Amino acid sequence: MTTRAHDAPGVHRSVAADFADDVRRHLTLTPRQLPSWYLYDALGSALFEAICELPWYGVARAEARLLTAHRREVFAKLPRLTTIVELGPGDGRKFRTLLEGEPPQGALTAHLVDVSAAALAAAAQTLADIDNLTVITHQAPFEAGLDDLRRTPRAAGRTLVLFLGSNIGNHDPPASAALLDNIRSAMAPRDALLLGADLVKPERDLLLAYDDQLGVSAAFNRNVLVRINRELGGDFDVAAFRHRAVWNAALSRMEMYLVATRSQRVHIDAIDLEVDFEAGESIWTESSYKYQPDEIVTLVAGAGFRETGRWIDEADPFMLTLFEAM
Repeated sequence: MTTRAHDAPGVHRSVAADFADDVRRHLTLTPRQLPSWYLYDALGSALFEAICELPWYGVARAEARLLTAHRREVFAKLPRLTTIVELGPGDGRKFRTLLEGEPPQGALTAHLVDVSAAALAAAAQTLADIDNLTVITHQAPFEAGLDDLRRTPRAAGRTLVLFLGSNIGNHDPPASAALLDNIRSAMAPRDALLLGADLVKPERDLLLAYDDQLGVSAAFNRNVLVRINRELGGDFDVAAFRHRAVWNAALSRMEMYLVATRSQRVHIDAIDLEVDFEAGESIWTESSYKYQPDEIVTLVAGAGFRETGRWIDEADPFMLTLFEAM
């Protein structure tokens, strides 16, 4: 395998600048917010991988079972596949699981897109010993990474886009639709999208998954404050914020918050921002939508795709769906 970075000029500067701009904008909203993708710095990515090992969070295991059981069917539907793009590859295990069955014959090029340099490095390492695979990393948000891919010459043949791990659930319905439109615009007719999405399950199971008994999810959530302190010169008292996870049945989503346990004034030097928190005031850090199977198909079809394969894990409800670009 060969690996190389293909970040557009200024991407590294842009990631840092976007972080600063987004922190300023979102912490001054009502209610206060922080975009969920900033949870994934090096430590946050490691904590999320630990979450995936917890007995109460079955998303990764359910998806791995589906990938293992159905990867040959996926590739059988994709003759002349030469390029695989993964948005949010994590540590690369999902990609590797997909290729460990009966991968396509001939050379493959993988484009990995993520804002986390640590995640990209881990994914590239996970894929390092796979023959006939060239890995190109793009450190960028998904939208910028897709723009970069449009400018990148690709081999003749079909492209498969992987959007796994229920990453789609971190976007509200309008943002999901816009992202799917963006993905479709970067593809040619008959290219394919393999989407993993978490399904609705009992509230008790969801609360255990997002507020685990070991406190790993709480550490993952609070780490975004550590990141602001480290990268932007903030002075958050991290211990004075508690993790809170809530199931919003009306909107079919899990919500995560950081709740101030006492009043405090926070200074963030790099963006010249001062924020006053009252005891009980919260920062909304993540929403994770859960779906009914047909909701996924309807959502993706609206961006110009048709369903060509559907597989559901019943033990921990999760759906893997293959779509073809029309």
